[in-house]
Amino acid sequence: GILRAVMKKTQLARLLAKEKHVPQGDAADQLDRTVNQIVQALRRGQTARLPGLGTITPGKRWTLREEKA
Repeated sequence: GILRAVMKKTQLARLLAKEKHVPQGDAADQLDRTVNQIVQALRRGQTARLPGLGTITPGKRWTLREEKA
């Protein structure tokens, strides 16, 4: 549920902060902006590329096409 999503977001923000040497709050803000940009692109019918992961394609159900290694 929502608590699990918040925990994952917190963990991801912590990892991002450590990697980029920025405060965790700044990393969480950047994460929110990035996710919002991806969602907005998908709502406009545009694909969203996630480097190292794949491409999300909009449609009735958004689908992730994983990058080939």
